[in-house]
Amino acid sequence: MQPLDVMWVGLGGGAGSLLRWWIGRVVGERYHGSFPLGTFLINITGAFVIGYLSILFGVDWRDRYGTVLNAGVLTGILGGYTTFSSMQLDAAKLAGANRPGLAAGYLLASTVAGLIAAALGAGLAYLQH
Repeated sequence: MQPLDVMWVGLGGGAGSLLRWWIGRVVGERYHGSFPLGTFLINITGAFVIGYLSILFGVDWRDRYGTVLNAGVLTGILGGYTTFSSMQLDAAKLAGANRPGLAAGYLLASTVAGLIAAALGAGLAYLQH
């Protein structure tokens, strides 16, 4: 690990976190339902993009930290953009608000849709590659 790698991850993570915050805010201003739509959309779009870019960059899942593109974009930007912890917090809040079915459905939908989005992103990259 080089100091430059740390810089790229940090800069990318900051940019991804700002993007996540902005999208979450915009969605929250427009959508007022009980489903955590902002976090859901952020995680699904992030899964699609990381699936696509992983193929485009030729990344092996065991070594996705080695280059500037991988460190800055995949680990940094997309790591800062997507949010497993917010998804868990949203589900816990739903369960605590006596909505355990919605909490479970949200977690299941997030996982399945994320897998599908990552596969679609990777598939699209394969088609273009």
